[in-house]
Amino acid sequence: MVQKIAFFNHKGGVSKTTTTFNLGWMLASKGKRVILVDTDPQCNLTGMALKEETEEDEARIENIYNTHSNIKTGLAPAFESQPRAIEAVDCIPIEGQEGLFLLPGHVGFAEYEVILGIAQELSGSIHTLKNLPGAISDLLEKTANKFNADYILIDMSPNLGAINQNLLVTSDFFLIPTTADFLSVMAIDSLSRILPKWCAWARMSSANSMLKEATYPFPEFRLKFLGTIVQNHRIRNGKEIKAFQTWIEKIENTVTNKLKPVLEKNNLLLPHQVYTEQSINSSFTITKIPSSNSLIALSQKRATPVYAITSEQLNQQSIVAENTEKEQEEFKTIFSDLANKIIALSTSYAVST
Repeated sequence: MVQKIAFFNHKGGVSKTTTTFNLGWMLASKGKRVILVDTDPQCNLTGMALKEETEEDEARIENIYNTHSNIKTGLAPAFESQPRAIEAVDCIPIEGQEGLFLLPGHVGFAEYEVILGIAQELSGSIHTLKNLPGAISDLLEKTANKFNADYILIDMSPNLGAINQNLLVTSDFFLIPTTADFLSVMAIDSLSRILPKWCAWARMSSANSMLKEATYPFPEFRLKFLGTIVQNHRIRNGKEIKAFQTWIEKIENTVTNKLKPVLEKNNLLLPHQVYTEQSINSSFTITKIPSSNSLIALSQKRATPVYAITSEQLNQQSIVAENTEKEQEEFKTIFSDLANKIIALSTSYAVST
């Protein structure tokens, strides 16, 4: 059974795309079959995974869109009233890592936002709209079955629209990427007010007979929180720089004091012991990822994870090459540990349910 994991924060610039790509690659390297789903109309994950560096790359991407499915065309039967059923998307194998696939994004996916919002607001009371709330989940499930996927990682756009609401509440798990700054504290505070509303709607929709009997039934609500990821913190002499540590502490305090009570009240947490076994405390910081702008830029250019860029691709010498290699090893350790935690947390939940 596939596990759908949403990467969600309505604050932009928190490295959702980079983290999704690096984690997906690492999970695949551990023998899992993974589909990366680009639901952000900016299509940054699609560009990163397929590489869009040269004119040849652009031509290849154009050809993919002309001959393969993507998130928008995959959903067109439901959202554009086409006389055919939703079918699994023909995902693109990602070069360099067996078992890793991309469900490409589409700039026009945002066109479905308004009609989905209307359908969700009316909760299936209008017969012609009842198939829409369950359509995205149906597409992802069919695609996962086609590729025998263990995980679907969903890179979401930074907003609080109807599509994100649907993606989040029909996922199995979610992670909140953050950066060590004031706006991330604000975003978590905001999420503590938004999540109860979305959870209430999801539970109501799961029990709605009209939506349950639709061509694309709205799934059972089973969302659970995995944790937060702190991005771009800075290290000096083996210690976090004080300014970044201050914001990390404020993020963790906001999660503990504001978000955690909301998660508990809405039954969005795994059993306490499951987190404890993975060394995740009450602040739910599942990992911290250091800043490395140069490596991340090269990673995006090469369509390769930070920790898998080769020495030939780096083209560095002497002490610079040695320092970069150490940095890459640190990233590899971080993402390997993160992947192990994700596997353990999701497996524990699957067994318990």
